[in-house]
Amino acid sequence: MIRNGILFLAALLFLFQTPTSQPQQSPWRPTVMTMRGMVASGHPLASEAGLRILKEGGNAVDAAIATWLVQGQVEPAMTGLGGDMYILIYQAKTGEVKFINGTGPAPMGATPDFYKSKGEMPAAGALSVEVPGAVSGALLALQKYGSKRPAEVMAPALEIAEQGFPVSDVLAGQLRSGREKLGRFPSTAKLWFKNGEPLKAGEVMVNKELGKTLRAIASGGSDAFYRGEIAKLSLDYLKANGGIHAAADWANFRAHEDAPIVINYKGIDVYECPPNSQGHVMLQAMNILEGFNLREMGHNSAPYLHVITEALKLSFADRNAYNSDPKFAQPIPMKELLSKEYAAARRAEINLKRAIEGEPLPGNPRARMTTREESNKQSYAAPQSLPAFVNSRDENQETGFTTYLAVVDKDRNMVSITSSILDLFGSGMVVEGAGYFLNNRMRYFSLDPKDPNVVAPGKRTRQTINPALALKNGKPYLVFGTPGADTQPQTQLQFFLNVLEFGMGVQQALEMPAVISTSFRESRYPQRVDGRLITPSALPKEVQEGLAALGHRLDLRNNRGVGSVKAIMIHPQSNALMGGVSPTGDSYVIGW
Repeated sequence: MIRNGILFLAALLFLFQTPTSQPQQSPWRPTVMTMRGMVASGHPLASEAGLRILKEGGNAVDAAIATWLVQGQVEPAMTGLGGDMYILIYQAKTGEVKFINGTGPAPMGATPDFYKSKGEMPAAGALSVEVPGAVSGALLALQKYGSKRPAEVMAPALEIAEQGFPVSDVLAGQLRSGREKLGRFPSTAKLWFKNGEPLKAGEVMVNKELGKTLRAIASGGSDAFYRGEIAKLSLDYLKANGGIHAAADWANFRAHEDAPIVINYKGIDVYECPPNSQGHVMLQAMNILEGFNLREMGHNSAPYLHVITEALKLSFADRNAYNSDPKFAQPIPMKELLSKEYAAARRAEINLKRAIEGEPLPGNPRARMTTREESNKQSYAAPQSLPAFVNSRDENQETGFTTYLAVVDKDRNMVSITSSILDLFGSGMVVEGAGYFLNNRMRYFSLDPKDPNVVAPGKRTRQTINPALALKNGKPYLVFGTPGADTQPQTQLQFFLNVLEFGMGVQQALEMPAVISTSFRESRYPQRVDGRLITPSALPKEVQEGLAALGHRLDLRNNRGVGSVKAIMIHPQSNALMGGVSPTGDSYVIGW
């Protein structure tokens, strides 16, 4: 009897000393579970379009492109024909992961001197537009890995363009927010305004101009968009509005395949997009964090969030020092950046008691190490005070002007796509007669000649979009991604750790609070370093105080969930599909 009591007390003591595998909290919405196919995206109509293609016998690539084509209409502030995309594809038959780069370059007239003569890199208008790469990327994916004809894949998008869809509350709010920018361009206001006001929730948007464009692409492919009538409409419109695009800028563009980048985190192979993507940032941070006992620290404790933040800051510093268009940059030391040896050296720069002040210094990956002398050059912050109030701004809304989709089909092919026109409605310009928004991606270039991402004719800017997927024991396991510019690697990483380290289900993992650092040069011109840690007010007061005491300058927000991450997991034993979305915007997951 005494012995049993001692064993009980010992077990109880162990329970209180050992962090639980996951917080006990009911999710906001259930994890969607099914067997035959699943689509997660930023809007229910987009997810439904992808599911329709799966039910008609299409594979994950067919469904993904159908989903994206609808996203461009129901999420026009985020994506569309005038944007960029990256695609990761897992092929179940071969076990291979493929990567397609659908990001376009600056026009050949885009020189540093030209933009300096304008005083800055503009945030909107014709001079903010790069060559759109997404259409070429989508069609390349269909050509190489799809199973249906483009016209079949485009059918749902055509129906929505020609028959219309109701404007959601989220889209209505975005139209109100973008009213000034959109109202500058008659071709935009003609479609998206009614009686001089932006369309309101519940009003039906019909875009027959876009319908004609989609039909032309369905029959003529990339040639129609980049070298045919659509290109002429687009180039004439840009020229009429002061743009510098030439016919050759569009005619010479082709999306291309490249090798994805990958690391192994505790037995999980995690795939990301290579440069010109920032995909390596998340992978570098994973490598650094692999050397810490995160579970022992406790989920979302101050020590845990501290090391996550510091690992990301170090990885972003390396991004800004080395990453650019590989055709224009010095050879990017990607193998070294992703090595475990380099991760160990960078890990040594993390002080468990003090945050690095501002933006860290980049490391020396070519030496596979950072010397102690270099480590000592980092500056560490003094303790900070807690903010006196909660900032009313929503970081997800401010930086979420991009969208993401994930698809898994009955054969367990996986597709992960992030696409974007950059800021809210991109350049603000709808091409007259073609019905689609043009991006403002030129805003990501620097005008500093010392920056590897300085603008140059024909150069692709460094992209923040970076969809991800993961394999476990060589089998499909997890496909995930998010909008959010510089926040993308940060929220994707925290979702991944919620699942891998703390055993959370997909939906629960997406609803946890997440921190976002701005202690590095942001991607948008003029590439400022803000130096804050955006922190959910939902975190316990003692966690907030702990982070401030470590030197983090907190910016408290009422943010919900892990960014706007969407994810689908394949159960390792049952092969069931389990999908979820963060509680943001119109995000929706659907399966059958």
